[in-house]
Parts: sequence; C-alpha cells; structure tokens
Amino acid sequence: MTSILTGDIINSRKIEPQHWMPVLKAELNKYGSQPSQWEIYRGDSFQLEVSPSKAIEVAILIKATMKQFKPLDVRVAIGIGDKTYTSTKIKESNGSAFVYSGECFEQLKKQTIAIKSPWETFDKTINLMLQLALLSMDYWKPAYSTIIKTALEYPEKTQEQIAHILGKTQGTISVGLNRVGYDEIKKLITYYKNYIQTK
Repeated sequence: MTSILTGDIINSRKIEPQHWMPVLKAELNKYGSQPSQWEIYRGDSFQLEVSPSKAIEVAILIKATMKQFKPLDVRVAIGIGDKTYTSTKIKESNGSAFVYSGECFEQLKKQTIAIKSPWETFDKTINLMLQLALLSMDYWKPAYSTIIKTALEYPEKTQEQIAHILGKTQGTISVGLNRVGYDEIKKLITYYKNYIQTK
C-alpha cells in the first residue's frame, strides 16, 4: 500500500517561479528522488509518493512551505491504495492510489487538502477533520507558516530551540504556534497515523 499526493500551487502566476520553485523542489526532495518518487509538471503541478502514515503530515508541510510566499497556497489530494505498475517516472506509474488521488484532486473545490482511500467511513471522518483544520491553515501568514513548518520538522525541539533556529524570541514562537493551532494539528496527524497503522 502507498499514498500519492497530487497537487498544484494556488496563485503561482502572481510570483516569479524562481522565488518559490527551488523551495518546493527542496521540500519534495526530502521524501524521495525525482522523477521516480516525485515530479513537477505543467509548471505548477506536482505528484509525490510517500508512505501512507506520513501523507497528511507531508501535505501540511508542503502547505506551510508554500504559504511562506504570500499569496501562494497549495491544493493537495491524497490517494491511498495500491501501486500495481512502477515506472521510472511517477507520472507513468499506476494503481488504485493514483486513481484515488486523481479523483480526489478533481473534486477539490474550496477544500485545499483532502483524502480518498478504500475506507469510505474513515474518509468522511478525516475529511471533516481536515475541513475544520483548514479554517485555520488556509489563513496562515508567511511568518506563522515558517514557525509551524520548523516545529513539524523538529518535533523533539523545544520552543526555545525553534526560536534559536529561526532567530526569533521564544515568546514569538509560542504566540505563533498558538495562532496556527499547532497542538490541534498534531492531534489530527496522530489520529490519522494511528488509524493507518491499524490497516
């Protein structure tokens, strides 16, 4: 079983790609190699394969990465399923994970992150949780996006250590994590991981 993230950058034409493209590539590169595990195509669309247990956290990290550039945002559809054909290019691979991801992406309207899996009841629950989380995530400011991105990347670090990494005060980090709903997002990620690990 695997998970496929299909996404595109919202408002990509409002900022020159040389500003955000290297940052997006660096983020995708953390999860595998190009083009077998990720590809960028049509200028501002991408596809990425990650293990199912990491899918939501990675989608949120990609969102935080792109929201560092105002007014950019991202749409991400997560498909969980099988991979029945493996190509040297992810865009040419196939299986139910790819089909679910594509179908989910076609249905993305106002919701910027969603999931489609073989478990319909789970999909309804997790997509409702995501909708509620996105009431905050869709409005993250660039400075707060940098804070939550760093906090998710270094979960073992204290607020003081995160402040040191970002050259900010511990008070600024504390306020930022509260504003972005960090504790609630961690609970969402944990709920999702716990469910996937039972499958």
